[in-house]
Amino acid sequence: MTGWSAKDIPDQNGRTAVVTGANSGIGYVTARELARRGARVVLACRDTTRGKAAEQLMRDQVPGADLRLATLDLADLASVRAFVKELPEDRVDLLVNNAGVMALPHRRTVDGFEMQFGTNHLGHFALTGLLLPRLRAAGPGARVVTVSSGLHLFGTVDPRDVQMDHRYRRWIAYGRSKSANLLFTHELSRRLTAEGGSVLAVAAHPGYASTNLQTAGARMEGRAWMERGAELLNRLLAQSAEDGALPSLYAATAPDVRQDDFIGPRIQLWRGAPARSVRAWWTRDDRASAGLWAVSERLTGVTYP
Repeated sequence: MTGWSAKDIPDQNGRTAVVTGANSGIGYVTARELARRGARVVLACRDTTRGKAAEQLMRDQVPGADLRLATLDLADLASVRAFVKELPEDRVDLLVNNAGVMALPHRRTVDGFEMQFGTNHLGHFALTGLLLPRLRAAGPGARVVTVSSGLHLFGTVDPRDVQMDHRYRRWIAYGRSKSANLLFTHELSRRLTAEGGSVLAVAAHPGYASTNLQTAGARMEGRAWMERGAELLNRLLAQSAEDGALPSLYAATAPDVRQDDFIGPRIQLWRGAPARSVRAWWTRDDRASAGLWAVSERLTGVTYP
């Protein structure tokens, strides 16, 4: 694992990957590098215009890349179901649950969920469940990689108030949604292991990577000074999106990855080559993960086969 880079990604010819939020940041880099190694990559993007621009740039950077752009809005369960229904592939070897939002002012999804919990967790929970038969069809080697964050340490999901309806705090809500990603991975891993483990469920985080996530909340509220501050911190402290994508790519392709692994930068949850990352104890709690699973099935209407 020491010094691992994108050059170490194994050959991906014959594999189909779905990457959510593939139009920018670490999602773009993840999709591009998988395509560079020969994978057929479905770019699952909310904004079609930005998605088309990203697809063209990717084709310029990786001539001959096998790409397909598809619309997916994780904040709308109808969009999630439509994406799966319209996906022509009968098998999916790799699903990278990458898209997300961070520290937004209080907003609701189309279905009435708190935006961060609804997008970061519930949307991906529904997508994974609906694609699971196609992941199983891919056979041994299929993987689900869910992108969490070191900021999951801000707090676990409160079963009495999973969407922070009573006292919304944007950063705590973000941290809880990222804990939800890890609890989801833990429970999915447990269930997949029980059925034979042909599909691998793992999580990753980028450390502090310079993407548009840090500025989205400030821009949404029209707070120019906060947006400029976030941009300055990105320039001074963050690693690049290229480096931030390495844990996702490692989790998606490295041969030594195990069920329920959490891969991140090796230096203090921040930067460096991919390594197994520390995680909060509550993200491995069987009772908490099973409880969140039951709530997620009820809220999304998606029951895993």
